[in-house]
Amino acid sequence: MDFLRATTWAEALRMKADRPDATPIQGGTDVMVEINLDKGRPKALLDLTPVTELTEWSADSGIVRIGAGVTYTRVIAELADRLPGLAQASRTVGSPQIRNRGTVAGNLGAASPAGDSHPPLLASGAIVEAESVGGIRMIPIGDFYTGVKRNALAPGELIRAVHVPERRGPQYFSKIGTRNAMVIAVCSFGIALDVAARTVGTGIGSAAPTPRRAPEAETFLAENWSPGDPEVSRRFGELVAAAAAPIDDVRGSRDYRVHALAVMARRTLGWAWEEHRRTS
Repeated sequence: MDFLRATTWAEALRMKADRPDATPIQGGTDVMVEINLDKGRPKALLDLTPVTELTEWSADSGIVRIGAGVTYTRVIAELADRLPGLAQASRTVGSPQIRNRGTVAGNLGAASPAGDSHPPLLASGAIVEAESVGGIRMIPIGDFYTGVKRNALAPGELIRAVHVPERRGPQYFSKIGTRNAMVIAVCSFGIALDVAARTVGTGIGSAAPTPRRAPEAETFLAENWSPGDPEVSRRFGELVAAAAAPIDDVRGSRDYRVHALAVMARRTLGWAWEEHRRTS
């Protein structure tokens, strides 16, 4: 395959325009696995590692803009206070070596339903900043996933950053795997409460063809804002589970995933209510 290396963002966009079939690579934690297992062999790789513009993050007016080169390790170390849900999810990604290389943007590009960053991004209402030589396009996170390992990027586009609203209340992430570390999620769930507005965001991972929200559960909880009410928590869990569309595979059965999502939804909601009680 051809190997392209960009040293600036402008050069990267030109290369992608000339070679829309080139697969971008930053940490390589997804792409190289696919290549090594012979599950996919791109015609070209576009290395973005030298592009320093992608390694920065900034915060303005309650929105954190995370460059495509910001690693999970940095999300954990530098953004846990602003984006606790995303930081919690980042802590569950692979090993320290993987977290030192992998990025949220890489997770988005791969668009695997099991990607750990997807539930908190959905729950927070993130927006993906995509760019080509023709300009910038802002894609709401709910519109970004178009199928199994498929996303809404046009052939000449690259992910430049992801914009995530800062916490407006408790945020939590939960994940079930076949072991305690370095594991692909059997299923996962993220929740974000906006205490002032009394609204709720949710994100479901590894339990449908794409990551998805649970809108009926969000509406129910917003309309039944009763911290600590066990009946509300039970119904919330049921509605989250009903929003999923899982399959049976080697990591878990459909029925197990449905049950696990209901449990995770109740537990994360309980943690969120407890934090809300302590800080209010």
